[in-house]
Amino acid sequence: MKKLNIAIVGATGVVGQAFLTVLEESPLHVGRLYLFASARSAGKKIRFRGAEYAVEELTAASFRPGALDYALFSAGGAVAQTFAPLAAAAGATVVDNSSAWRMHDDVPLVVPEVNIDDARHPPRGIIANPNCSTIQTMLPLKALADGYGLRRVVYTTYQAVSGAGAKGIRDLEATLRGDPPAFFPYAIAQNCIPHIDRFADDDYTKEELKMINETRKILHLPALPVTATCVRVPIFNGHSVAIVAETERPFDVQTVKQAFAVFPGLLVQDDVAAAKYPVAEQANGRNEVLVGRIRRDFSQPNSLHIWCVADNIRKGAAANAVQIIEYLEQPTRKTHTYGT
Repeated sequence: MKKLNIAIVGATGVVGQAFLTVLEESPLHVGRLYLFASARSAGKKIRFRGAEYAVEELTAASFRPGALDYALFSAGGAVAQTFAPLAAAAGATVVDNSSAWRMHDDVPLVVPEVNIDDARHPPRGIIANPNCSTIQTMLPLKALADGYGLRRVVYTTYQAVSGAGAKGIRDLEATLRGDPPAFFPYAIAQNCIPHIDRFADDDYTKEELKMINETRKILHLPALPVTATCVRVPIFNGHSVAIVAETERPFDVQTVKQAFAVFPGLLVQDDVAAAKYPVAEQANGRNEVLVGRIRRDFSQPNSLHIWCVADNIRKGAAANAVQIIEYLEQPTRKTHTYGT
């Protein structure tokens, strides 16, 4: 495998640090590594695979033509809108973790186990990383879509505070001490808050609309009926999603479980007699998506319940982005399991 020159934009943030952790574990051979962040982080030293790297201030001159193979972005939408095209123009393939490019028709939105072919020749040189909760749900839903077709999807999410970044983590720590919230509208230590991101005119939140629209785009099902309720819960890390999926054709539950068990990146934990099902703590530090409580929904024909759990910073952000590069560099790759 050739050595790749890679830049990380937003290298000092929560996801930027996770990029580095996942890259260290990855089979990718990194040649030159460039770390970019805001001016206040410039000069900070970060170790990677035994060497020390200095963080540079991100500027319009940061991307030299031909210097980079890939640029991993996790620095917010405004930064991505300004600098991702500059990196792509300099010859890098950009994988952006923000929402800035996700719904552009000429930018692929990619979960590599599901639709890596969309990323082979991105027209703008930019590939979008989906929303964290969307990413984990795509694996079981793709298995269902391929086997039985999809008629409707209903999501209810239980999302950890790390999905809101450092401010969300600090708010949980503060409200656990009894301090008032500084970021969330209520004390997250005592509540489940059905409000993630801004409310739209139709009373859905932006997070819910992301899940709806991104599901359709990734699965290439633009007319698929999808609805969502997204809830912030007092957990530091690990998103859980309750999925109700209605299929076009009849299914056998055991056959569905078998299909999940062989799908790349999915790990089935489903033995209710032994109280075996995924919880957020089990997903921490892992890149797999864990599924369980797989059972028929008797209220509708061809309808299925799935409980779906993943580390939102790893598979929901950093690992998915790195895996996109791995799949592009290893065309025959099916899956690669690492982490703890």
